[in-house]
Amino acid sequence: MGPYLSIGDFSRATHLTVKTLRHYHDVGLLEPADVDPATGYRRYTPAQIPVAQVIRRFRELGMPLEEIRTVMCAPDVGTRNRHIAAHLERLEAELGRTQRAVASLRALLAPSEADAVPDIRLRELPAVAAAAITETVDMVDGAAWMQGALGELYATVAGQGLAQTGPAGGLFTEAVFTDHRGESTIFVPCDGPVRAVGRVRPATVPGAELAVIEHAGPPIESDRAYGALADYVARHALAVQGPIREYYLVGQRDTADVGRWRTEVCWPVFRVGS
Repeated sequence: MGPYLSIGDFSRATHLTVKTLRHYHDVGLLEPADVDPATGYRRYTPAQIPVAQVIRRFRELGMPLEEIRTVMCAPDVGTRNRHIAAHLERLEAELGRTQRAVASLRALLAPSEADAVPDIRLRELPAVAAAAITETVDMVDGAAWMQGALGELYATVAGQGLAQTGPAGGLFTEAVFTDHRGESTIFVPCDGPVRAVGRVRPATVPGAELAVIEHAGPPIESDRAYGALADYVARHALAVQGPIREYYLVGQRDTADVGRWRTEVCWPVFRVGS
């Protein structure tokens, strides 16, 4: 077996605390080479140092212990690399969210002249036929639910030989914002009545007069656009009852680069001035 290292020496060699090494033993992630049955002292071999260092690197990258165990127990290099690549992709996505949040905070702290005069327009839209999915949704699940609903709607419209006649959109009741849980509708306008299948139902998206602002980035980060739109409506129009509306001009279906996504946020209004 070769020479042993005490848990203290192994801790110094790997930069993992004794407490951490004991925890890794308890959860079966990094078991000592030997445990004295009388004293319970743990001992390790020098050959275990690289394994501990790899585990420490994974933890520094935020990989959960269970996922590290899966990587370490992978049957071959290809499987191991796929697990690692999947985690790195999640880290990159999280980094992108953090960078956008930092940029948004900087813009709030030091708004530019362009931010001071947002491009908001009034638009009147007619009622349109659409395929739609309506459910009560928690806001925390909203982004995943929306993408799933859009995928189902696009597939249903195409599968029934219908043509999409405009950008997909969403209708959100007041409770979505006030309670973070409420009725949400995702729809895809199409050129004929869709047959009900799965969650998809035929619907008519009502006509409306709207104040409209465009948001760049994922819809979940559109709070600044909503704030600017509310301010504009308070100053230049009369807000009316009705769901907030969004239109997804560019989204996940078009590009994986969330910075290029474009969403129109629409507030129902009754115009009273220019």
